[in-house]
Amino acid sequence: MSIRDHLSAVFKSPEDLDLTSGGIAKPLVYLSIPIVITNLFQTVYNLADTFWLGQYDTTALAAISFAFPMVFLLIALALGLSVAGSVLVAQHVGAGEEEQAEYAASQTISFTVVASILLGGIGYLFIEEFLALMGASESIVPLVTVYMEVFSLGLLSVFGFAVFIALMRGYGDTVTPMVVMFGSVVLNIVLDPFLIFGFESNPLFGYVGLRGLEGQLLTATGYTGSGMAGAAIATVLSRTLALVVGLVIMFRGNRGVRIRLSQMRPDFGYARRLVGIGLPASVEGTGRALSVNLMLVIVAAFPETVIAAFGIGTRVFSVIFLPAIAFSQGIETMTGQNIGAGKIDRAERTNHYGAKVMLVGLTGLGAVVFLVAEPVVGVFTTDAEVVEIGATFMRYTALTFGFIGVLRAYSGGFRGAGKTLIAAAISILTLGVIRFPIAWVGADLMGSNGIWVAFAISNVVGGVIGYLWFRRGTWRDADLTGKYGTESAAPGDD
Repeated sequence: MSIRDHLSAVFKSPEDLDLTSGGIAKPLVYLSIPIVITNLFQTVYNLADTFWLGQYDTTALAAISFAFPMVFLLIALALGLSVAGSVLVAQHVGAGEEEQAEYAASQTISFTVVASILLGGIGYLFIEEFLALMGASESIVPLVTVYMEVFSLGLLSVFGFAVFIALMRGYGDTVTPMVVMFGSVVLNIVLDPFLIFGFESNPLFGYVGLRGLEGQLLTATGYTGSGMAGAAIATVLSRTLALVVGLVIMFRGNRGVRIRLSQMRPDFGYARRLVGIGLPASVEGTGRALSVNLMLVIVAAFPETVIAAFGIGTRVFSVIFLPAIAFSQGIETMTGQNIGAGKIDRAERTNHYGAKVMLVGLTGLGAVVFLVAEPVVGVFTTDAEVVEIGATFMRYTALTFGFIGVLRAYSGGFRGAGKTLIAAAISILTLGVIRFPIAWVGADLMGSNGIWVAFAISNVVGGVIGYLWFRRGTWRDADLTGKYGTESAAPGDD
């Protein structure tokens, strides 16, 4: 079998997948595998900036640590639009309403432009105030400011590409976004060292054995690099190219959902539907982003070894939970399409199946992490005390990983049903009402172990709440299909 045949066997096109009939396991897995890979590519984006800025200087490395929370917050605020667009497209596709799916996608793109301009302006104008709130030092503020100014001006590309991925996923195509993301990541990795360092003393030439070439290029171009701004420019340029490719794909309509220029005039009546679905999803994403910062308030009272162990643990968890996030998004799409098709029982079976797989799979993975906690932490540090504390953090939480998978699975089902408010409520309840207070009290009573206990308890309770809330069945009345806009905005020729 050729490589192409192997890839075709693993990565099914939307035409090969029937999400509303047949078995549940295969289509869910085929949807989820490309999402896992796409999310890994997203992680590589961040690692590339961190790696090259670390080569540039220590201050720049510290600055990017302050920039990333701002980036994540802006992206979380826009998460709602992508979720709303994905859910509406999925339900219309499931109902066999291709024109309505196209209209939903076209309107989502239009309002993404509006949201990008507004949030980009806010990000650009209030960078310094946000940094003062975070307590950034004077040496870091100028670097973060120049990075965020470039990023805010390019926010349309970042948001637009995220929405492209979501709309294609709602249609059932997770392979095309994966391929486009791969190209974007490669471009970012290539651009980073040149835009950060220029050609003088560029470490890339040393890595590939071309010392001396940088001098010739410097003489020819005179470009000496842009440091922090260069990293932001590389990200924006690579996302811009990815967005252009994504728009071309959607305008052509030969893969995934199609968008039409004639349907992109903003329909503010339709905007209410997007906001109704999307706002709670934004709250959920923002709450998750802020929860880590809230925990840092507690962790910051401890010695640097505890802070370092906490940082390592949360980064390891972010990689471990990539399959859970992917399954959640796959469940979201299958739930949406089956509700659109009127197959509520199949949508329910999809959620329960996904939750069982995540419970078993992540519990097994957690058992492995429990046994090899010290070597895992040791990959990131040689400090024996940090390794010991980090391993303790891992062992307290590892056996509860499966419950996180359960919560993620049912949260995907709620979003696919358009019940994003339920998903947001469970997230806030788990992270804000349960985890944070327990960590606050536990840190006082048990030291750092009290924080780790809070993670374990909130993971278990969150999974149980997700399961019980889903069993209530309040999501079953969630058919969002129907008339997609005003008569004047009905689909027409381009």
